[in-house]
Order: sequence, then structure tokens, then C-alpha cells
Amino acid sequence: MSQTPTTLLSVDHLSVAYGAIRALRDVSLRIQAGEIVTLIGSNGAGKTTLLRTISGLLRPTDGTIRCNGDDLHTLAPHRIVRKGICHVPEGRQIFANLSVRENLILGAYSLPHDKAAQKSAMERVYEFFPILAERRHQNAGTLSGGEQQMLAIGRALMGKPKLLLLDEPSLGLAPLIVRKIFQIIREINAQGTTIFLVEQNAHMALITAHRGYVLQSGEVQLSGSAAQLLDDPQVKQAYLGG
Repeated sequence: MSQTPTTLLSVDHLSVAYGAIRALRDVSLRIQAGEIVTLIGSNGAGKTTLLRTISGLLRPTDGTIRCNGDDLHTLAPHRIVRKGICHVPEGRQIFANLSVRENLILGAYSLPHDKAAQKSAMERVYEFFPILAERRHQNAGTLSGGEQQMLAIGRALMGKPKLLLLDEPSLGLAPLIVRKIFQIIREINAQGTTIFLVEQNAHMALITAHRGYVLQSGEVQLSGSAAQLLDDPQVKQAYLGG
């Protein structure tokens, strides 16, 4: 008998506003444990707003967010991290004047007294990103764009997340580096981390993900398997170059 998938994250009827501007309207979605789920949409559709709301950086005006059945939408961001959700923000936002290793240690702040857990998490990050091990004493600001993106993902992995939120991991990177980053995303998922991926490169997102949602003007317009969305005429026209 096949097991029923476990819902890791549920978003129900979520609305978010910036003053009088409603950025998200009645958004509902599900992420099952073990999946890669992608969210695609044009600039300004509300994708980053949704990730920032899930991670507690923004508060919803309506609706609920639950992880393993626990309410998240009333929790502070650091408490959401302790629930197992880590966010890799758009633009990487590394600490340029700190070393690679120091950036990674900051990612383990939810494990402050567990040196063994910190050590195993760092070893895992270095397995995914050997270049970070080579450059662990180098200032993060001197890394290439691709290496900085690897560091941002590695820093989030230091918190040992159940769910990794990735916001535009391909932004500003050369195609060869993008392919490498997405290969590692698949490896992270294969080792048991669930991933919610916001990505402007819709084709790359959909060939990587299991399922997807399409966000337009703050509302979910389409959802389905990644294969269904890749074959959808509306998605092809709007996001895949026809």
C-alpha cells in the first residue's frame, strides 16, 4: 500500500496588504513533505511577498499558514526557523565583510549550544558546495555571484530545515552556474529536504519541480503537476516564450 502524502505546509485564504495595496488575495496552496513545489509568475505578482509572509517577515491581513498543523502566521521569524523553515532571500543578502565560515555559523543560530549538530551541518554544506570549504576563510564579499548564491543556500541549510524557501536562486547568474545550482537543489531535495521554489526562469523551475502554482496579480490562477504546467498553453504563452 502506498502511503498518504504528509502535508508539511498549508496556506489557506491568505491575503497580504502594503497599506491600501493588496499584494496577495485569498491565496491557498499545499506543500507535501518531500516535494519540490515551484511558484511562477511575472514581476510584481506577489511571489516574494508570499515567501516573506511564510517566514514571518510580513504579517497577513487574513488567512492562515500552518506547518505540520502548527500555526505560523502569528510567530516571530526566529520561532518559524525553529519550526524547521529557512528562507534564502532574493539577492542572497550574505554578510560581505564576514568569512564564508562565519556566514555559515550565523545560519546555525537555532542550534547555538549543539556544537556536534553545527559541525555535522557544516560538513553537509561542504559536501554540497566543496568550493565553500576551499574558501571558508575568505571574505564572502569577494566570492563570485554563483558562489555567493551557494553560500546563501548553505547558510539556510545550517538550520537543518524541513522546508527550504528559495527566492530567485538563478537571479543574475550565468546559464552554466544556474544549471549547477539547480542540480544541487535536486540533490538537497533527494536527501529529504522539502523545497518551495520561487523562480523567474519558469522552464528551469518546472523541469526541476514536482508541482507548481502560477501567481498573477496576487492570486493563484493555475496549479498542477510540473508536467501539466509545462504543457499548458497559457503557461507556454506567458512564461515559456510561446
